[in-house]
Formats: sequence, structure tokens, C-alpha cells
Amino acid sequence: MNDQSEYVPPKIWTWDKENGGEFASINRPTAGAQSEKELQVGKHPLQLYSLGTPNGVKVTIMLEELLELGHDGAEYDAWLVNIGEGDQFGSGFVSANPNSKIPAMMDHTTTPPTRIFESGAILLYLAEKFGAMTPSDPARRAECLSWLMWQMGSAPFLGGGFGHFYNYAPYKMEYPINRYAMEVKRQLDVLDQHLAENNNMCGDEYTIADIAIWPWYGGVILNDSYGAAEFLDAASYENVVRWAHEIAERPAVRRGRIVNKARGPLEEQLRERHDASDFETRTQDKLEPAAE
Repeated sequence: MNDQSEYVPPKIWTWDKENGGEFASINRPTAGAQSEKELQVGKHPLQLYSLGTPNGVKVTIMLEELLELGHDGAEYDAWLVNIGEGDQFGSGFVSANPNSKIPAMMDHTTTPPTRIFESGAILLYLAEKFGAMTPSDPARRAECLSWLMWQMGSAPFLGGGFGHFYNYAPYKMEYPINRYAMEVKRQLDVLDQHLAENNNMCGDEYTIADIAIWPWYGGVILNDSYGAAEFLDAASYENVVRWAHEIAERPAVRRGRIVNKARGPLEEQLRERHDASDFETRTQDKLEPAAE
């Protein structure tokens, strides 16, 4: 237990701008644009506005996998949305995603350009557009979509729940950490039991279900998220460990996981991606002078 006094909710909630931990300055209870800022548009048909969080990584991995398969129409520009500076509340981004959350994508092959927001919707849109990364068999397609929606519904417990209270909250609180840890471990067990009988989420086939789930739960297993692998005993989920490492070795995953990334080792940050050669020439270690 801690020595924090019990919180007594007021009759009507009001916004305390200073209370919210690491993200207090960027979260707010209102929607809509807070500033005038148009979106940049590059040379490729697909324009992605994102940040290297798990939801952003889903989409950049998907795009890199499509390019790996030879779908030249999946070439894309990836623009960094700096949520710490409020870019997600600019008028251009809000026009692409009224929910002000990354990622958002604009498809300029249509007139007018088509907006797609919510990472799962972007994965499904791209899969249907290019006829790839989803099973053709109706039963397996249903399985794929079920796991995709499982991830969309489950990840808020991992990120906004466990991750926030374990890693980002102003101080450690026993009840929410324990409550969300229990839920996350149940989710990991769901995956572990499923992957004991399947190489990937939909049998042997690698699909958008794997792409959606891996940045979140693979991130926990590989200790890339929240620094909680030991706390959650991630190594005990042996089937998830096997799956997470196998996917991490895919060339498209190696590329996609560093796009729009603005934290960590400089060589693993490609803050913007406008050409395939950027992975060799534009990572942050090549753009920033070496420390003395």
C-alpha cells in the first residue's frame, strides 16, 4: 500500500491540466483542431502521418511487407507527428483523423484523396487494396479478422491501462498496476495457448493479425515496451517468445519498426521515410553530429 490519501470523486469532473503524468500536457477532454497546420504531402501515393508507437509501427510494417512482396503502389511518405508538441491537434491532422490519434493515412490514388484512421482500419484497407496479407479462405479470413479485432479491443488494457500506471503515472499505485497486470497476463496466456498450436495467429500464414498484435505484445515480450518483461514474467510465455522473435527477424519488420521512431538509439530512428534508401542514409545517427 502507499500513503496516498483516498480519492473522493467530485459530483462533476473537471479537467486538471497538471494531473496526468508524462502525457499531462498533450491529453485533453475536447476534440477538434487547436491550431492551424496543414499536412505535408510528399511524392508517393500513400501519405502516412504517424509516430513510432505500437499503433504506428503496425502500419509501417504493413507497408514495408507490401513493398517486400513487390507492390510498388504501396510506396509511401511517412511524416512524423510529434504528439509531445501537439501536432495531432493541428487542423490538417484533425481533418485526417477527427480523433487526433496517430496514425492517419491519406490515399492520393483517389479523387478526392481517401482518409483512413485507426490502425486496424488502415491495415484492413491496405490488405484489401493490394489483395495481400489476409487469407482467401472464408473461415481463415474470419479467424484473421477476429484476431485483428481482439487486438484492437485488448491493447488499451495493455497500453492505456497497464503501461500507463506501470511506466508513466506520476507515482506507482498498487491497485491499478495489479488489476491491469492480471488482465495483460491473461491476454499473454491467450496468445501463448493459441501459438502452441499455430505458427502464426492464423495457422502457418503470416497476416495482418500478426502485424497488428506483434508491436504490442511482441514489444512486451522483447522488453521494448514499458520495461516490464521481468515484472510480467514474459519469458514464461514460451510460444509467444518464439513467435515474437521469428517476426522480429523479418526484413520488413526490421525496417518498419524504426520508421517515425523518435526515441532510443539514434541508428534505430528513421524519423521520416520518403524513399527506400532512407534506411541507409537518413537514420538519426547519420543526421546528428557525433557526440564529442
